[in-house]
Amino acid sequence: MKKQTDTMEGWVENLVAVPYGLWFVWVGVQHFLDPEWFEPIVPKALGNPTFWVYASGAFEILLGIGVALPWFRKEAAFGITLMLLVLYWANLNMWVNDIPLNGKTYASYWHALRGVGQVVLVCISLWLGGFETGQRMSEWVRSRG
Repeated sequence: MKKQTDTMEGWVENLVAVPYGLWFVWVGVQHFLDPEWFEPIVPKALGNPTFWVYASGAFEILLGIGVALPWFRKEAAFGITLMLLVLYWANLNMWVNDIPLNGKTYASYWHALRGVGQVVLVCISLWLGGFETGQRMSEWVRSRG
């Protein structure tokens, strides 16, 4: 029986998944090395920004490792999709409230580009999880419940 990694599609998936996952690991580690950089964009409604920075960093590390490894890829890709949707709240908070990073505020076009980047990251995670269509995702969710 052929494994998915024996096919061209499997190799392409690994070629994308490994750097994609490692990028999330790197970003997650940055949350622990420099939490003060991330804290300003945590929405005030959540309270305790340090906790949320560490929590999101831990999720990014775990899900990044998971998506890089073929054994956990589907579940981790679903987790990354959800995480990106939730974390966009911080990016939107930064935009709406004109919150500076490194003492600099950014123009609306920069925030719009960041939003497009977030959509691209979501699309990649959906593809890595095999969720190109909503039908597949709903079947996967039902099979877990």
